[in-house]
Amino acid sequence: MFARNLRRSRPGSTARWHLDEMVVKIRGRRMLVWRAVDDEGEVLEVLVRKRRNKAAALKLLRKLLKNQGIHPETLVTDGLASYPAALKVLGCNDRHRPGRLRDNNRVENSHLVVRRRERKQQKFKPQGSAQRFLAIHSAVYNVFNTQPHLIRRPTLRLFRAQAHQTWAAATAAA
Repeated sequence: MFARNLRRSRPGSTARWHLDEMVVKIRGRRMLVWRAVDDEGEVLEVLVRKRRNKAAALKLLRKLLKNQGIHPETLVTDGLASYPAALKVLGCNDRHRPGRLRDNNRVENSHLVVRRRERKQQKFKPQGSAQRFLAIHSAVYNVFNTQPHLIRRPTLRLFRAQAHQTWAAATAAA
């Protein structure tokens, strides 16, 4: 409920999306966390799946398009062949930019936060709870991620105060 309220209060995403998947261990089994991030670092969607195939990519893209309400200008992905196949089904092939080297760094760096959380929790347990946790964590992270090294202290204080007001409003409505 908190995550839903936080997502509702956030402004819309930008039109350039970065997609990637990362491997995590859940109960000793290899699972994939599919993530979508816009070019400002906002986590748009998270999906936990067992396979790295066209069906999983299609599920992520459909969920992403439905929840964002806009169609992206560009979709930057890694070299995985599942993305072009899924985008072909959705008719978004013309927007696809397969990223090489540093093109997809935005989403690769957003994995670091998940890795840190995974270590602190001593791995994720069931798939469903990992999905719920990552969806909620990404909504909360989007609100409080201010990147303090890029802005001056007075501006940082203002952004943090706004984040705390957003949090208070989201938790009070629950």
